[in-house]
This record gives sequence, structure tokens and C-alpha cells, in this order.
Amino acid sequence: MPVQTDHAGMAALSICEALMLAMNDRELLPEHEIMGVLRDAAATHENATGTEAETEAHRAVAKIINRIIAGGNSVRRPLD
Repeated sequence: MPVQTDHAGMAALSICEALMLAMNDRELLPEHEIMGVLRDAAATHENATGTEAETEAHRAVAKIINRIIAGGNSVRRPLD
């Protein structure tokens, strides 16, 4: 079942990114608030506790979110 979970995660990430882009395009949320949401999400996963496997999974999620932040994709910022 890991493959199905991976697909669900990819779909969820794509949907969330599309929603963030739409909110920014329609000026419902400014870029700094979208970036704040992403930073908060990453921090939540970075600080999560649990078993070693759970902690490792949370760290992997935080790494993905931090790559999104660094890439600027969610708000169509130019790469630095």
C-alpha cells in the first residue's frame, strides 16, 4: 500500500500548491502569509515526536516543504 499512499500525498501536495497559487493570484493571501503557512507546516514536522520511524517520516516531509519554500514555486517568485 505505500504506492497508493505516495500517490495520495502527491495529489494532496499538487492540490495545496494550486490553492496557494490561486489565493495569491486573487490577492486573498499575500506572499508573506503563504510563506508563513509553509514555514509553520515545516516547523510542525521538524518538531514532531514519536517513534524513530515516525520522526524520520516527519523530517522527510519538512525537507520537502523547505524545498518548496526555497524554490518559490507556491507563489511564483523568481528563484534567488
